[in-house]
Amino acid sequence: MAKDKIARYLWIVDTILKYKKLSKARLNELWINSSFSDGNPLADRTFYKYRRGIEETFGIEIVCDPDGSYRIESNGSISAKQLTDMTLNSSAAISTIQKLGTYSDRIVMEDIPSAREYLPMVAEAMHDGINIVFTYSGFSRTRPEVGILFSPYFLKLYKQRWYMFGAKDGRTLRTYALDRVTEMELTGEKFVMPLGININKYFGNIVGVTTSKAPIREVIIQTTTTRAKYLRALPLHHTQEEEIHDFYSIFKYRLKINYELISELMAMGPDVTVIAPRELQMMLLNRLKETLDNYK
Repeated sequence: MAKDKIARYLWIVDTILKYKKLSKARLNELWINSSFSDGNPLADRTFYKYRRGIEETFGIEIVCDPDGSYRIESNGSISAKQLTDMTLNSSAAISTIQKLGTYSDRIVMEDIPSAREYLPMVAEAMHDGINIVFTYSGFSRTRPEVGILFSPYFLKLYKQRWYMFGAKDGRTLRTYALDRVTEMELTGEKFVMPLGININKYFGNIVGVTTSKAPIREVIIQTTTTRAKYLRALPLHHTQEEEIHDFYSIFKYRLKINYELISELMAMGPDVTVIAPRELQMMLLNRLKETLDNYK
């Protein structure tokens, strides 16, 4: 039932975004033709509940203008745009699978195991401001770390893995991957997120999830024309700027240098050359030398 409700929320958001503005009458026409309707229009009371549910679940507000039409209110922030994009993509996927019906066995989707068991509990803890306690099996540890007391502030999805960011024992800021969690429970103990803490402060100028106290640098790379097309379609970071030349492109970013940035650049192979900073060039050279040493 919960999955069906989320699917309805996504359909409503997707539909209003698609048309930019919709009257209730037009929304009802589309609703009646959707897979969620039993042939009846969306009752005013039900629509009101769905609007509140959408705001509480996704932080997306559906407002009614003086002319009676509905639209999505956006504060223009990066995180809001990303959430809206995720909502659109999720809704499109749900709609496609429903339309295919018996042919859904011909769709291959990547699994996100961390979202299945612990994501709802973390979301509940964030919403209610409640600490969680869990066991964590980090890749760098030989034994699981038991009884971690954690105040979850933010969630981030990166490369099919969910990560939670917050305070360990109420003090140390840490990031944990949900797929490395083996046990979790709500403590019932309340926490208050510190004033001024902002998700963009920690993730706004990094690729991935590895936070850093390093300064923000101007990262400049040169790419082949083919790689440039991929980066236009799926930018490496929201600060991406491009200069197009006849046989190559120059991309500029405002980033902190971290593990994920180096990995992303390494994955592009000979399609990319780092122009600046020199520090990043040297890091990539060292990684390449270490890789070559494996084949000697």
